[in-house]
Amino acid sequence: MSDAPQTPVAKVRGLTRSFEQGGVRIEVLRGVDFEIRPGEFVALLGPSGSGKSTMLQAIGLLEGGFGGSIDICGAEASKLDGDARTTLRRDHIGFVYQFHHLLPDFTAIENVVLPQLVAGKDRIEAEDRAKDLLETLGLGERLDHRPSQLSGGEQQRVAVARALANKPALVLADEPTGNLDEATADKVFDEFVRLVRGQGSAALVATHNERLAYRMDRVVRLHEGKLE
Repeated sequence: MSDAPQTPVAKVRGLTRSFEQGGVRIEVLRGVDFEIRPGEFVALLGPSGSGKSTMLQAIGLLEGGFGGSIDICGAEASKLDGDARTTLRRDHIGFVYQFHHLLPDFTAIENVVLPQLVAGKDRIEAEDRAKDLLETLGLGERLDHRPSQLSGGEQQRVAVARALANKPALVLADEPTGNLDEATADKVFDEFVRLVRGQGSAALVATHNERLAYRMDRVVRLHEGKLE
């Protein structure tokens, strides 16, 4: 059996991002180099305003204006047009945010089915996958409840299921438990880790919570626009 390292799911080289504010140019990212491999859990630490969310948005291909190279699953994003980047993001990346951003008029299972339908899956297959994920997350009795009928922890579990619905190679999480109390945060995070590892995905998790960070495989810090 070969011991050769696995090809990175995401590889970033020389990533830069700046903004103009009040006539002043603010350099948020100053040449970030980063890579993450299949099955790896990496914590991204840094104070508020350090650029953690900006870095996740870049790697997640959520907006333009970035300099440098972003390679996702072997595809260089800068060489792709908008439609191709959207397809790459849809097929290979899942997102979990601090605030769940669930669709309020859809039930829990419908929120998890929808991204699968967008990706072209059969409805029955999508519903089976959604039900399995939600039951694994302890929401088997809440499938037909809308977000307003769910607790904060339950809503975040639905958000985790939605992010994993299409079995993405890379999961990006931005303070995924930051809006929860400590006990609920620990439980949701444990479930998140178990599911992500179970399907062999890589995960980059931006957090202020050092206690959670040091439970991951590796910790990197953003400081003055660069990774340490």
